[in-house]
Amino acid sequence: MAVPKLNKQDIMDALKFIDEKGVPEHNVSTKYVLVSEDGKTYPPKYVVAVADHLANGTDISTASFGSEDARNCLESMGFSIETKQQEKFEQSGGYRNPFSAMLIESKNLIFRGAPGTGKSYLAREIAADIISDGYFDDYTLLTDEQKKQVEFVQFHPSYDYSDFVEGLRPKLNADGTMGFALRDGIFKKFVDCARKNYEDSQKPKEVMENERSAQEAMTEFFSDIEFGVDTFKTINGNKFTITSVDDRHIDISIPGNETANRLTLNLDEVRKMLESGQKFEKIKDVTAFFEKTFATQGYSYDFAIYKAIQAKKTTASKAQVKQEKLKKYIFIIDEINRGEISKIFGELFFSIDPGYRGRAGEISTQYSNLHDDPDKKFYIPENVYIIGTMNDIDRSVDSFDFAMRRRFRFVELKADERLEMLASLEDEALKDEAIRRMAALNKEIAGVEDLNEHYQIGASYFLKLKTLDFDRLWTDYLQPLLQEYVQGMYDEKGLMDRFAKAYGYQSPNPGDTNEAAEDPG
Repeated sequence: MAVPKLNKQDIMDALKFIDEKGVPEHNVSTKYVLVSEDGKTYPPKYVVAVADHLANGTDISTASFGSEDARNCLESMGFSIETKQQEKFEQSGGYRNPFSAMLIESKNLIFRGAPGTGKSYLAREIAADIISDGYFDDYTLLTDEQKKQVEFVQFHPSYDYSDFVEGLRPKLNADGTMGFALRDGIFKKFVDCARKNYEDSQKPKEVMENERSAQEAMTEFFSDIEFGVDTFKTINGNKFTITSVDDRHIDISIPGNETANRLTLNLDEVRKMLESGQKFEKIKDVTAFFEKTFATQGYSYDFAIYKAIQAKKTTASKAQVKQEKLKKYIFIIDEINRGEISKIFGELFFSIDPGYRGRAGEISTQYSNLHDDPDKKFYIPENVYIIGTMNDIDRSVDSFDFAMRRRFRFVELKADERLEMLASLEDEALKDEAIRRMAALNKEIAGVEDLNEHYQIGASYFLKLKTLDFDRLWTDYLQPLLQEYVQGMYDEKGLMDRFAKAYGYQSPNPGDTNEAAEDPG
């Protein structure tokens, strides 16, 4: 492949031509850009093709040379060529993807558009971009620890509040009976992690050291005791054993209590007593610490466990900790419009509003009366960002909750807007052919009276060319999708024939198959 013979003035004439006429969608660059002295950017291959047309009267075509050829040609004349990624990085406030800065600014973002535009993949790219502080946008490069800052869920018609926020779930009790326990949903768990990071990042170092020391003392204590065997005693002489511990509760057995021989304590209460650094000598000290008028039944056992931990606590120096770094957390909701939004979010409509992040948006959840601390409010901190995706042709888009529409920034992705993903095809000729066919097919789709650009085909479908040829891509993926679009329309077959012709697919002649089978050679 060879670039035509051109001079610098030919290129300048081409840039002027493009300024007046624009760049056809299938000629948008996916790899490099020519940057002019006034900061404008142009696709190098198309620039060369236009220059050849103006100078030599040829048709405007990029088929005879590759992007590297065009780059070398233009650089040899003194033009500045940059990678597409570099251009984006400079325009997006330090992030590689311009949508990353948009999400940081808006808090909530929904990508909508035609199928196959890579919306879900883009959401993961943005998450990696933000969490890595712009170093990379490949999600697979995130560490296991960094991946905890990203969560992904896909909505569907049966998804509900208990899946997303919280709800009662079956639980097997220690005595073998079945019961129900309040469990956090995926979003609430995620927000709790983000909120802990946010709150810890605001704490003085001394407070963090006290918390770390308390946690180490609790871990040491609970790992050394034998559940159900080691006996402890309250200030009133009631004996009890600890039967189990999880991240929120301490289950105890009280053999001498005939009316209630089992009790579940709030682990957080014991933790707060240890973290405070105060000396608790009486039950009324505990009551005063939690600002209660009367002591609860659990305070006697909290006090006994506190005393036991303090007695076993080593006299090692205070734990050394670093100031917690504030992190960003990205929650991705794929096909957000397919769920019944009001049923899933409930009262969270208020707290997810970008204007009510933090304690300004505190709410009581539907099950707050079942919480260990019913007065504790739920809020979404400033470091949580939400990305949703939806296909415009999905019928559920029409009924998407208007309350949610006000709380999200909507960004449309057109079929030709994510062509850079085709760079992974590596074969330049294959990529160019894919873009050409996609543009021709989408032009034909948009020309159908009852269809529009929302029904066009996105670039992600063409990534299947890594393992399929163009014909198999058509028969196995594109044709069935388009058939669904035109079902019930006048002249379905005629429309499908137009689509196939635009795409470049030719049905095999039945006679050719028979002849091939009969040919012994």
